Formats: sequence, structure tokens, C-alpha cells
Amino acid sequence: MNTLGNSLLKIYASTTDKIGFDLVYEHIIHVAKQNKIAGVTVYRGIMGFGKSSMHIEQSRFWELTEKLPVVIEIIDNTEAIESFYELIKKDLEKVPKGCLVTLQAIDIKLQKMGISMQ
Repeated sequence: MNTLGNSLLKIYASTTDKIGFDLVYEHIIHVAKQNKIAGVTVYRGIMGFGKSSMHIEQSRFWELTEKLPVVIEIIDNTEAIESFYELIKKDLEKVPKGCLVTLQAIDIKLQKMGISMQ
């Protein structure tokens, strides 16, 4: 395990994928917050496909429920990211349609924090 630097963990899934009764992206973001991960952002794609897709999924304004790609980006120091991944790994392995997880080293150039008004 590399304990130096920062890393970006990306999880590619679908907006309809679930872990138990929770949507994958909601489950991941709540677990990350509970474990004091530095930052998580969820992006919903407008079009995409993966190995588990039968066809290309895309956003259509007339559909109420859509199966769209979703990317969860998680940033923290490498040690925290490695620990977090080990924590969620079993949950991700249970996602019925599958998912893709990548990890890459990153250089943080700026991290500006505002003043908390509490």
C-alpha cells in the first residue's frame, strides 16, 4: 500500500444499481461521510454503456425512470482511500449488474476552504 500522496477512486455504476435497499451512489456517499473521507462527488451521465449493458442507455426527457451511467469520485490521501475501498469492496462485489472501480494517484494543486459560519 502506498501511503504517500493523494488518490482518486472512481466507481462506475448505474443510477438503478442497489446495495441492499439503497442506491449504490447513495450508500457509498453516506459510508464515505461516516468515515470522514475528504470529498465525494457523484456525476450522472447522459449516455453510456458498459459490459453489462444490452444496449446504449441515454437520457430522454419523457421517461420518468432512467437507467443512466453514474460515476462516483472519491478523493483523499492514498492511505484513507485504500482503507475506504477495503471497507466497501464486499458491498461492490454484490452489485448484481456489476460495476467498475479504478484508482489513480493525483496531484492536488489547490484546496481552498471557505470559512465556516457556525
